Amino acid sequence: MSNHPPITDLADRLARAQRATAAQEVDALLVSPGPDLRYLTGYDAIPLERLTCLVLRAEGDPTIVVPFLEKPAALASPIGDLGIDILTWQETDDPFMLVGSLLPERGRAALDNHMWAEKVLRLRAAMPGVDQMLAGTVLRELRMRKTPDEVEALRRAGAAIDRVHAQVPQWLRAGRTEREVGKDIADAILAEGHVSVDFVIVGSGPNGASPHHELSDRVIQAGEPVVVDIGGTMPDGYCSDETRTYSVGEPPAEFASYYEVLLEAQIAACEHVRPGVTCESVDAAARSVIEAAGYGEYFVHRTGHGIGLETHEEPYIVTGNTELLEPGMAFSIEPGIYLPGQHGARIEDIVVCGESAGERVNHSPRELVVV
Repeated sequence: MSNHPPITDLADRLARAQRATAAQEVDALLVSPGPDLRYLTGYDAIPLERLTCLVLRAEGDPTIVVPFLEKPAALASPIGDLGIDILTWQETDDPFMLVGSLLPERGRAALDNHMWAEKVLRLRAAMPGVDQMLAGTVLRELRMRKTPDEVEALRRAGAAIDRVHAQVPQWLRAGRTEREVGKDIADAILAEGHVSVDFVIVGSGPNGASPHHELSDRVIQAGEPVVVDIGGTMPDGYCSDETRTYSVGEPPAEFASYYEVLLEAQIAACEHVRPGVTCESVDAAARSVIEAAGYGEYFVHRTGHGIGLETHEEPYIVTGNTELLEPGMAFSIEPGIYLPGQHGARIEDIVVCGESAGERVNHSPRELVVV
């Protein structure tokens, strides 16, 4: 299986990005190594202090500026098959002036949102007459709406992380540390097809009340809930992200009670997904259930985030986001309840908005698993 989309798909992405650039009256997109470059060209370039920069002009053919020593890597990527012109620079050259020579002296350039600040500033100095803006305003509309192939990539990622969660009960037991369990999980993430482990959260007991808890040497105790939030990146660049909550033995009565509330909230939000509803209404579908049960103050984060070539990208499922869902939008639905100093719980699935409803790409049981 190829680790990048077909050349025809990449060429279409470049063409659509070029049209979007022109529509926003921007002279060129400047894209450095990262998810935007991989999205547009399939080139998973290594971010270095040396400048690599795709120059996608509103008119004319695209060009990529790369260090001379990186030209073989660029040619080995889809860059070569796409016919993108490659301009190289030597160690004593100024690549920022080279990029500037490809743009008009005065105009506007959109820089990818993750470009390093030192490169942004050097490009500004090299092009004093060119106003800078974020490329996200141009690219968000493309990346936020997944194609069928991208949805299939998310399904593969979801199935891979499901297989990891299916193994978690065998590693969770009293007397083991969070770090020991986390090591087993990380090994499994790679064994199940990911090329990188992006995060492993194992929050036992009171640590479960910290949504982004880091692994620690805390020993898991009998009767404790454990929040396990894990994800990685697949060979094609698409990400997984799934949270399930477990209990090592029978949990405290209050926990069992609010877990049922959380499950109802998560299911309600998943079932609310369909074209035409707002992002904030999905958040409200989960939040209203939790608030009605008296736990509103303990749901301390948004309900979800977009996912694709990044674990966190648009659209964000949060109060205030009135953007309407459209087919192809993919995001997490992950309400949580966290009681400081006691315990917490979160249930997370990745959901894709389809033509008439949402599709979960994670299929592990959402009910509390007692091990």
